[in-house]
Amino acid sequence: MNSPHPRPSSPSGLRNPVGGHVPVAGGLASVGLSYAREIGAEAVQVFVANPRGWATPAGNPRQDEQFREGCAAGSLPAYVHAPYLINFGSHTEATVDRSVESLRHSLRRGREIGALGVVVHTGSATGGRPRSAALAQVRERMLPLLEELTHDDDPALLLEPTAGQGASLCSLAEDLGPYFEALDRHPRLGVCLDTCHAFAAGHDMAAPGGMKLLLDALVDTVGAGRLGLIHANDSKDVVGAHKDRHENIGAGHIGADPFGELFTHPATEGVPLVIETPGGTAGHAADVARLKELRGVGSPV
Repeated sequence: MNSPHPRPSSPSGLRNPVGGHVPVAGGLASVGLSYAREIGAEAVQVFVANPRGWATPAGNPRQDEQFREGCAAGSLPAYVHAPYLINFGSHTEATVDRSVESLRHSLRRGREIGALGVVVHTGSATGGRPRSAALAQVRERMLPLLEELTHDDDPALLLEPTAGQGASLCSLAEDLGPYFEALDRHPRLGVCLDTCHAFAAGHDMAAPGGMKLLLDALVDTVGAGRLGLIHANDSKDVVGAHKDRHENIGAGHIGADPFGELFTHPATEGVPLVIETPGGTAGHAADVARLKELRGVGSPV
């Protein structure tokens, strides 16, 4: 097997490009890249399908080409977020079948638009089934999709732990261990760390040294070089609340300083940050600017 490469070199040359999830309804390039410019983004994340549906729409080749060219010209690393309904741990066969089709679509579209990674939520063990049975199903249905990623320009598959609601398969950093083992620690497998999710799951990054503890735990669990993307979101709720409610940077219970620590930890070198915060264009531009400011004054970890 090739060596892991969920973290390709950032085309921008920045240690940590900062950007956001951008809307694309009406045109991947015409709307998405325009919004990225408005908020000062150095990295972008997009949906390539309705995030709350199962449809697998074909792309617009002209928009795809313009998006790829625009990202290349602006040195913008791009990522795809797969639909929220995907759950490889579901006890419902139709949901798992649709999850396979949906994730395969996101991976294919990711390649077509030049995305470096496709983010997918790690899901939950529904129907009261044991975690081991759900992980066995993850292996059976998700591993073949990883094996299909044979082209050099295929995106990495980035697992995003959730906030710990219900029978979540991954919420704490250490939960990624069994998930990675189920997928043979595939070289195309990586992690998308959502700071709000991690905080909600119980990682107290607001405490002194808390961000370092989280990132150290992540590396100890999955190994160096597996962190491919960071969703930089503050939290409306307290640590351990198991609620996925994002807040603007510095306005929530995590606070601004831990985000500064993100920029200096060895595990984050070369990893882009994208925001998924409230507030529309003005709020997003302010959060991107705040993170850039913190990038410049990050305290050693």
